[in-house]
Amino acid sequence: MTSPASVVAVAAVIALTGCAWCRVKPPEVPAALRPPAEQSAFLRVRATGVQIYECTSKPDAPGTFTWTFRAPEATLADRSGRIVGRHYAGPTWELRDGSSVVGEVTARDPGPDPAAIPWLLLRAKSTSGTGALSRTQSILRAHTVGGVAPGTPCTEAQAHSVARVPYSGDYYFYAGRR
Repeated sequence: MTSPASVVAVAAVIALTGCAWCRVKPPEVPAALRPPAEQSAFLRVRATGVQIYECTSKPDAPGTFTWTFRAPEATLADRSGRIVGRHYAGPTWELRDGSSVVGEVTARDPGPDPAAIPWLLLRAKSTSGTGALSRTQSILRAHTVGGVAPGTPCTEAQAHSVARVPYSGDYYFYAGRR
């Protein structure tokens, strides 16, 4: 007899790692944002949170200030809306299964909405744990909403102030084809 706990554990693994009958269909993106052909999408999560900016002095123009991106802070949800992890500085994605990946931007595209942060292709710089994200090679950010730096000027009077701008977007994780 199978215990309820083992059924839940198997369901969680399937939900986080994907399965043959529930393939992840990546979005259509410009050529520059396509991961290498030998990789396929194995996980899609929806991020909802904020992009954090700080008012800082421009290093090449003393006395002038700009909103500088600091970090994302978001929860990650699966297709059913269940929270499965978080996204934070690095940029890092961490799932509740204990796995994580740190990415590095390799390409960007403004995306279709000028009022949203750009779509990105990132390569995995490092991974940890043995869960779903441990095999990640590329990450695609698409379908972004919001998150752009404040439109109001940043002045000396606001130096070091922080703006937390709401955003959402989809992250697709890719690994070598099995």
